[in-house]
Amino acid sequence: MSYEFIALLMFASMMLLLLTGQRVFAVIGFVGSAAALLLWGDGSAELSFTSAMKLMKWYPMLTLPLFVFMGYMLAESRIADDLYKMFHVWMGPLRGGLAVGTILLMVIISAINGLSVAGMAVGATIAMPELLRRGYDKIMVTGVIQAGSTLGILVPPSVVLVLYGMIARQPVGHLWMAGVFPGLLMAALFIVYIVVRNLLQPELGPPLSKEERAQYSWADRIALLRGGIIPLAIFISMTGLFLTGVTSLVESSAVGATASVLAAIVRGRMTWKVLHDTTRKTLGVSCMFMWILLAALCFGAVFDGLGAVKSIEHLFVGEMHLDRWTILILMQLTFLILGVFLDDTAMLVIVAPLFIPLAGALGFDLVWYGVLYTITCQVAYLTPPFGYNLFLMRSMAPPEITLTDIYRSVVPFVGLMIITLVIIGVFPEIATWLPNHFYGNN
Repeated sequence: MSYEFIALLMFASMMLLLLTGQRVFAVIGFVGSAAALLLWGDGSAELSFTSAMKLMKWYPMLTLPLFVFMGYMLAESRIADDLYKMFHVWMGPLRGGLAVGTILLMVIISAINGLSVAGMAVGATIAMPELLRRGYDKIMVTGVIQAGSTLGILVPPSVVLVLYGMIARQPVGHLWMAGVFPGLLMAALFIVYIVVRNLLQPELGPPLSKEERAQYSWADRIALLRGGIIPLAIFISMTGLFLTGVTSLVESSAVGATASVLAAIVRGRMTWKVLHDTTRKTLGVSCMFMWILLAALCFGAVFDGLGAVKSIEHLFVGEMHLDRWTILILMQLTFLILGVFLDDTAMLVIVAPLFIPLAGALGFDLVWYGVLYTITCQVAYLTPPFGYNLFLMRSMAPPEITLTDIYRSVVPFVGLMIITLVIIGVFPEIATWLPNHFYGNN
């Protein structure tokens, strides 16, 4: 039996087991460990152990629970509520202004959390009821919240980029900086779409009435700006210390987590329930990602041992004579197709052991490729029928929003994400300029 056939058999077995509904990390880890045991005997038992030790010794992994803790602390202590009220008053007088404010809220939540689920929770529980109550179109509202929440996996501190960095062996700091401009570009496209759509169809996003606007004086509006000071101060203290070299990446995440606790205490919202819920959710998310990474490392080690990457490279370049850009487009199309059925972590652990080394072998910058992968994951979050955010929205949305409404709402935003993907592909400097400028071109 050839190694190419074994690699194909591993991939097919993994996809078949995923269809049974088993947990992703269990399927990936089982297939990798079983293949190693059958191929190399008892000595391969050290493969999983070595992968586990590699994960435990990876110092930047400490950033994962700290950033997750920070995001949940700000959400549980309702500091995000204050932030949305500020956007509500300042952006409300514009047509579609509350929807624009929701996108801006999502950008800030993304910059202090790194997870899509946090933005979705804030948007569905805080923004959605207010938008619907004020007569905003339910389909547009649903799309805005779902699309805006996906910014959390692109704007630093992105947890998905941490996972990618571990598997691709790329520095997390470079990856985070590479996600800044693409994330802002995508948010800007969302805002432009909302503004233009509401100019053409004013009934979709009515502005606040004159009576409501009269309730807030300029002094009240300026006072409400304090709602945005705390998240902004946390973000500046966290990233500023890191960018100036005062703290390392891990120390920066510790500063952010500590600042979020102090913010909750200062606002008088630190209770045992807030601390308990924040810690419990942080533990659950962190353990999930740790298990997924462990399984991915084990599976990837077996694939490396089989030489699967070299075989695929020989197939595309040596036999099919495809140029590297054609191969790259095929790889991204594969991600988009898989995104219809799988979430971002499943795609990462299934395809990354093949595609990331192949992208490197073809001469592509793996930091830039990480941004392309992450944008593709954002599309996967919103792609029917199994998009992760679609199910989250269904569980959080009020009864009047149907599953059909949810599916329809994401269509224009998926199109904008694909446009962003194309722009970053054609102009790589949008992603690579900031990390190259800060760290140098080495």
